[in-house]
Amino acid sequence: DFNKIDVDFGDTTQSFYIGKGSVAIPGTIAGLLDIQQENGKLPLGVVIEPAIQLAKEGTILTNYQAYINKLIKPILLYTKDGKKLFTKDNNFLSKGDVFKNSAFADFLFCLSKEGKKFFYLGDCAKLIEKHFSNEGFITRGCLENYKVYKREPLNLDINNYKILTNPAPAYGGTLITFLLRLLQESSCLDGPLVDIIKGMELTSYARNEISKDLSNEFEIDNILNDKFFNKYLDYFKAPNYPKTLSKLSGFGSTTHVSIMDNQGNAVSVTTTNGEGCGHFIPEMGIMMNNMLGEQDLNPFGFHKWNTVRRLPSMICPMILLKNNKPEIALGTGGSNRIRSALTQVIINLIIKNMPLQQAIEEPRIHFEENSLYFEPGIQIQKHQSIKHLRLNPFTQKHLFFGGVNAVSNNSAIGDLRRGGVGLIN
Repeated sequence: DFNKIDVDFGDTTQSFYIGKGSVAIPGTIAGLLDIQQENGKLPLGVVIEPAIQLAKEGTILTNYQAYINKLIKPILLYTKDGKKLFTKDNNFLSKGDVFKNSAFADFLFCLSKEGKKFFYLGDCAKLIEKHFSNEGFITRGCLENYKVYKREPLNLDINNYKILTNPAPAYGGTLITFLLRLLQESSCLDGPLVDIIKGMELTSYARNEISKDLSNEFEIDNILNDKFFNKYLDYFKAPNYPKTLSKLSGFGSTTHVSIMDNQGNAVSVTTTNGEGCGHFIPEMGIMMNNMLGEQDLNPFGFHKWNTVRRLPSMICPMILLKNNKPEIALGTGGSNRIRSALTQVIINLIIKNMPLQQAIEEPRIHFEENSLYFEPGIQIQKHQSIKHLRLNPFTQKHLFFGGVNAVSNNSAIGDLRRGGVGLIN
């Protein structure tokens, strides 16, 4: 059960795949509950209670939420379970309508009482197997065998900041580190826009060159090896360099939350459901992910794995330290635009010394598949190094370019591109 869906952004269109055959093993619940158990001060039931009430009572859809739902309407209405949730009197829910999900409230209640065992070993695991083992890949054994790993973050020093981000087997942090190092070691962090464009293009080529072995989920680490990195640093410094096409894309229903408190704690969490597979667990009010249908996460092709491995996610939560103390926590949704969005915001913050809000609101660019996408306010100068690129201007700032949500010691900024909200208590 694996079907192609197109999403029209207005200024560009992207394709991805849904269906039971697109569902990978969910890890978010296990990860979040382990963190809460180890570091949380409140009981799990107290933490989850507001979400239970919201699911029961419903929430009034904002203009942005209604717009996002409209983009993925074919997914939300793919099955009768979705139609029950997202229509009223046979009309698709729109701005001002109330969205309720009482089954999800029941799921959260069970989770608060039984913890992650409910999802991976208990009644919820039985329901997942019931609904997704036929025409899909998930079994009880897959759920039972899922493990949470703690890993040491990647780090990179720029000016007086230490940038911490997630390492392999995720791709995002490693590729951002690679790009920032290209710019740093060629003294181009504060250079013209064409330098960033060239760096983005070379980073995509480097990823394609290094990704060869399906069985090695840590292969992306090799991109930072001195010999390999220096080859691309030479390409970056040269007026001409090898140019190859890369075709990796995805829309992504990805959410980022950044939090800092007055005790010096900082949290940067990015989660994703892909676009959703279109199929629900009706008893639990959950639509499962479509991570096996994301082109950017399956660079070797769909369903080509030959061993158990983690997906090469672009998710890239980050914390910036100054004097060894958390200064800024940030991250974004946006599939492969995660890399370009965060790189530009970091340069705006620690090289151009912009305030947090300005750093996030500045117009952005994105390189992909021999094309350069850019928001209004970006001036693309004619230059030898980018004359081969197709230019794709957007008519307004757009969710296509990610939604960076960030906090510092004195500000909290949600990116309006994706309906972000900042709150200071």
